[in-house]
Amino acid sequence: MTHFLFAAAVFLFQSDTDPSASAAPTAAPGSAIGEMLHNSGPVALTVLGVLLVSSLYSWAIILAKLGTFRRARGQSTRFLRAFRKAQRLQEIATVSEQFKPSPLVSVFDEVYETYRRQTGGYGPPRNITALERSAQTASSESLTVLESRLTWLATIAATAPFVGLFGTIMGIVDAFHGLGTAGAATLRAVAPGVSEALITTAAGMLVAVPAVVAYNQFTARCREFGARNDDFARELLNSMEEFGLKPGEDPRQGAPREAARGFHE
Repeated sequence: MTHFLFAAAVFLFQSDTDPSASAAPTAAPGSAIGEMLHNSGPVALTVLGVLLVSSLYSWAIILAKLGTFRRARGQSTRFLRAFRKAQRLQEIATVSEQFKPSPLVSVFDEVYETYRRQTGGYGPPRNITALERSAQTASSESLTVLESRLTWLATIAATAPFVGLFGTIMGIVDAFHGLGTAGAATLRAVAPGVSEALITTAAGMLVAVPAVVAYNQFTARCREFGARNDDFARELLNSMEEFGLKPGEDPRQGAPREAARGFHE
């Protein structure tokens, strides 16, 4: 496509015989773009409208996800600090709702609920495999929430340049068709149509670049949260597995903390 446009431009420059063309005043870039947009045909305007809607939607997703990931990161840090300071799991269970934006809370709540069903809320877990499956399920669900609407960013990033290129191609076709009907192969006859057509390609790139950058960044953050979920699940399960009630201890009193990471209700 680039070679075709270059060849067309060379041909038009070589065939331009109007001596007054070189004397034409040069318009300011802003006014020139405004004039080209004003003179754009229905196809170009439709393409630009589609790209504008896509850009607004992608930026809405980007801004919303920035807030979501910022809250998730901050609340995860706070939740881990509270978890490691707590004496019993029940203490965390009663305050976990405060840290709800963190995906770690979903892992804890699911594992703790499974643990309560197994043991009634005290003692070592009876089936550690069931707790591991609960942790994996909760981690997957929390990551699915974080990844929601990211596919739209990928779609916009992949399709916006082609939508813009479609508008450019149709504009060039229309420009050369007008050149043929005019009967004069001059740069002045076709340049306005070609320049108007190229605007859609530039617009497509402007829409695609932020979307693809944001998609890559958010995908990397989702992988990071997935790794943190796995690490936290192992830490939680180790605490449950290694530290249980001592023989003869009253379950209603809970087990004393015997190590920095040992928690039991």
